[in-house]
Amino acid sequence: MSQNPFEALGGAGGGLDMNALLQQAQQMQEQLQQAQERLAEAEVEGTVAGGAVTVRVNGVGELVGVDIKAGGFDGSDADDLGDLGDMIVAAYRDAKAQADTMAGEALGPLAGGGMPGGAPGGLPGQLGF
Repeated sequence: MSQNPFEALGGAGGGLDMNALLQQAQQMQEQLQQAQERLAEAEVEGTVAGGAVTVRVNGVGELVGVDIKAGGFDGSDADDLGDLGDMIVAAYRDAKAQADTMAGEALGPLAGGGMPGGAPGGLPGQLGF
């Protein structure tokens, strides 16, 4: 007669309910996938210099657009172009910070607090955040 090693964990009821655990894990996976899809569709903007440069980033941090206000930069001036590059980077950082906050709010309950002790290694690293 073999002894079930999980009997002690389940008390008098006769062990863990593996089906319930699997259903819970499947629900969490579906919720995570839905949250990731919503983030990929969402967009945030980062702007600098009073709107001279506006950058759009989706909820997972991918750059989706850059708008530069006409007349603010001289395309033949190296200093202006250098400033423009710096502004694009700054606007991207602003938008990316907003996207990270959005992702943290959307994935927070799923990224580490959904199961006791959190997911090993943490989901944010696995999601590319």
